[in-house]
Amino acid sequence: MTPQVEIVVPVRNEESELVPNVQRLAAYLRNGFPATARIIIADNGSTDGTWELARGLANSDPDLVRAVHLDLPGRGRALHDVWSESDADVVAYMDVDLSTDLRALLPLIAPLLSGHSDLAIGTRLAHGARVARGWKRELISRMYNLLLHLTLGVRFSDAQCGFKAVRADVARTLLPLVADRSWFFDTELLVLAERAGLRIHEVPVDWADSADSRVRILATALGDLRGIWRVGWGLLLGKLRVPAVKLDRMTEGTLR
Repeated sequence: MTPQVEIVVPVRNEESELVPNVQRLAAYLRNGFPATARIIIADNGSTDGTWELARGLANSDPDLVRAVHLDLPGRGRALHDVWSESDADVVAYMDVDLSTDLRALLPLIAPLLSGHSDLAIGTRLAHGARVARGWKRELISRMYNLLLHLTLGVRFSDAQCGFKAVRADVARTLLPLVADRSWFFDTELLVLAERAGLRIHEVPVDWADSADSRVRILATALGDLRGIWRVGWGLLLGKLRVPAVKLDRMTEGTLR
């Protein structure tokens, strides 16, 4: 059966966290979640036992869990490839460490299923969010989002929280325009969506930093700065053109 929501969990060398956290997500979706859902484990270039564990999870729960393998790394690459092929009404993703409290999932996807919004993002920087993380990562996050506001004039509050959802028709329109295949993918998608006049719904989340986070802060920051430069100049010089996106504003789905 075609699901209303497809949740991608991008992973690379995550054999220690994959099984318990996917099982936790699956249990949450079964325990009265009011939308039909599918979990896609998207292994992008793992060199440990992650892919074998992902296949095991899919084989043991084929009605809810599937696994796909990409040879090359990159969270953006995994999301781009899986979202492009999805048959769901709404495509979403979350980090495998489940840093975001799962109770935010329904507020994230409900406005998209109802047709109220086009994209939805979890935010750790808006009023009502509760965040537990070190001061260094908190400062870097706030500085990055401030830089986006100053350079690209964005209005969304948190570009990089690993908890997002997009209407599938919106994804099919925007994904061919998104060039980045790594960590800047999220930011680029949101910038293009905002420039296209799409509605971005924000959900303040409860978020706890993972002690096993694999994010390389310096390399990620440099990549993001290059992405801001590329997108900013592309928009300024007219090389990056965002088409007007015309969508059916009537309700496309309902919570079941």
